[in-house]
Amino acid sequence: MSGSATKSRNKKKVTSKVYRFDARLDQDQKTLIQRAADLEGRTMTDFVLHSAKVAAERTIQDRAIMVLSARDTEAFVNAILNPPEPGPVLRAAARAYKDRVSRRARTA
Repeated sequence: MSGSATKSRNKKKVTSKVYRFDARLDQDQKTLIQRAADLEGRTMTDFVLHSAKVAAERTIQDRAIMVLSARDTEAFVNAILNPPEPGPVLRAAARAYKDRVSRRARTA
């Protein structure tokens, strides 16, 4: 078999699914978006999709990062480094868990 025949048979066509997105605009919104798209040399659709993608990425990034004040940071670090003693409810839950796990281990 020739090398070119093998290459053409091994190539996979990669296609991505295309979804449709519709939006209703009033005249002012359309004019504003069209003007901005024209200024960037884009179609209105490309401008809207690009702008929406950038805004979505920024929103996700903003929510992924937690910014703490100096006081909040100090309280967080103090809680991690010096945790309070477990209370009676947590102690009871830990005992119940240990009992349940040890019973399963004996029956297995």
